[in-house]
Amino acid sequence: MVLESRIRAAGAGADRGENFFTLFLQFAVAHGIIVRQAKLDTRSSRKKRSGQEKGDAEPLARMKTTLVLNPKGGAGKTTVATNLASCFAAADIPTTLMDYDPQGSSMNWLRLRPAHAARIHRANGAPERRDRLRSFESYVPGDTERLVIDAPAGASGMLLQEMLERAHCLLVPVVPSAIDLHATANFLRELSGWGRVRSGAVPVAVVANKVRRSMPAYWPLEQFLQAANLKLLARLIDSDVYLRAAESGLGIFELDANLALSERKQFTPIVEWVEDRRSPPLAADAAVYPLPRSRSA
Repeated sequence: MVLESRIRAAGAGADRGENFFTLFLQFAVAHGIIVRQAKLDTRSSRKKRSGQEKGDAEPLARMKTTLVLNPKGGAGKTTVATNLASCFAAADIPTTLMDYDPQGSSMNWLRLRPAHAARIHRANGAPERRDRLRSFESYVPGDTERLVIDAPAGASGMLLQEMLERAHCLLVPVVPSAIDLHATANFLRELSGWGRVRSGAVPVAVVANKVRRSMPAYWPLEQFLQAANLKLLARLIDSDVYLRAAESGLGIFELDANLALSERKQFTPIVEWVEDRRSPPLAADAAVYPLPRSRSA
């Protein structure tokens, strides 16, 4: 069954999209993306298990780390990172969002997060200042199963190396424009020479972000990706829905289903790829949801 048809079956406006996430995880288990049936447990059953003796607790799976990076500012790294983290958290997966950016956009989003929303642990990886200790604020709890890292613009040297060493997969958002593509292309060429990327141990996926409805396909980007042997994972429309979610401290999967249906469809290939950590499909548009040219489409 197509995943998006199951989203509709979950019902519009479900509480924080819990029906959607249960179906999403069932889909993932059925297709070998997530192998631990325990992730289908509800929050209530997880709370019950918390009272068990430590020796009876279920062994935790290895933490999976997704690094969202692009040296060019304004590429939408925080948008991708926060929506990915909130997707995992709403699915009852212990999640940490780490922000390496001194501007702290992801940390500010977490401060806006309402009390009823699924919990996301905050970890501040930005360089130390006199008023705070980085080693303390960058702590990641031992029960974290999904770590999402929001990288700063212009990351290089030891800071970039530190983030890359943590990562199991890399997401590179890029805005379809000549200026953004130039900066991103040079970065991806350098990144391809890094040992773990070159060996395929750390897969890389490109996400077209802030895509205009009037120009859903940007040929220079397609040409570059073909030349670099990279495939486009998803296209995310330049939508006010992302802004509305950010201002409320939520993700698109936590908003009303009718409000964010198109955005969910566009973002779902990112979630599926991160969970499976495979190379993007060989067919360039196989997992890319076609963008409607109007809001009503």
